[in-house]
Amino acid sequence: MVLISLFFSAFLAATLFPAQSELLFAYMVSTHAAPSVILLCIAGTGNTLGSCVNWYLGKKIRFFKDKPWFPASSKRLEQAENLYQKYGRWSLLLSWMPIIGDPITVIAGVLNERFKIFVLLVSLAKFGRYSIIWVGLIAAQATVS
Repeated sequence: MVLISLFFSAFLAATLFPAQSELLFAYMVSTHAAPSVILLCIAGTGNTLGSCVNWYLGKKIRFFKDKPWFPASSKRLEQAENLYQKYGRWSLLLSWMPIIGDPITVIAGVLNERFKIFVLLVSLAKFGRYSIIWVGLIAAQATVS
């Protein structure tokens, strides 16, 4: 049950819903709720899959681009695609950041980023964040000891 709650916390935190999973992850690592590597894998996987949902939603938004109520014109969307092709792919490495990370993953879907590249870059960012928290906790425990 502990691992399931971590997975869903990390998954939800990666979607556009306002949620955080870092504190739960840190708590579980510090209390040895499960082996740390397993906690890292569960949190990273849940967070990456939540971002995949964002990518998919962004992909589906494209179908509405020619509707009169759609907020961006075809020309603007094309300009955004060109900019994303130049800079945007690497911005996925910032998908771990609060506030801006989740919208970046939606925009990647809107602008048709290839899913394999998306998953690779987002996984690096998401697992990297939890790894830094993990290493920080290990360093803090070593200092206290």
